[in-house]
Amino acid sequence: MKEFFQLVDKKGNPVGQATREECHGNPLLIHMVVHLHVLDLSGKLLLQKRAGSKDTNPGLWDTSVGGHVRAGEGVRDALEREAREELGIDAAGAAFLYDYLFSTAIETELARCFLLVHSAGLAPDPEEIDEVRFFSLTEIDAMIGKGSLTPMFEHELTLLRQRLRPSP
Repeated sequence: MKEFFQLVDKKGNPVGQATREECHGNPLLIHMVVHLHVLDLSGKLLLQKRAGSKDTNPGLWDTSVGGHVRAGEGVRDALEREAREELGIDAAGAAFLYDYLFSTAIETELARCFLLVHSAGLAPDPEEIDEVRFFSLTEIDAMIGKGSLTPMFEHELTLLRQRLRPSP
């Protein structure tokens, strides 16, 4: 069964739908994604190591939760679905942070980003995630430019840093 993503304009207004293959093969099709940044009580940021079987950026550290908004799905619904699927957590209390566009040679995504402080357990999906770990911003800074972080997360880190205070 084909998976359809929500197409949007540069402001996030719905403009149609397209298949995963169409979206991941045409940077003119802007599709909506959600990102959830999860902090622990000490302010460390949870990153997920993408499963080696993923079609994009396998084995790289990435946003705590990230996923596509399905055609006709609300952004909040997508955020909560992805958080449950990827980490087994409830993201209903997540706070909106910002939106940004990210383009590569093959795709363009409009990322709607949220923040959640979470202190309970995690249940990472082994089909999506090889590992999860909380990092300080200093630890993450040491990983920049070394090929261990996804390009999109490296790009987003500047925006995220403006919203977070550094942790030791």
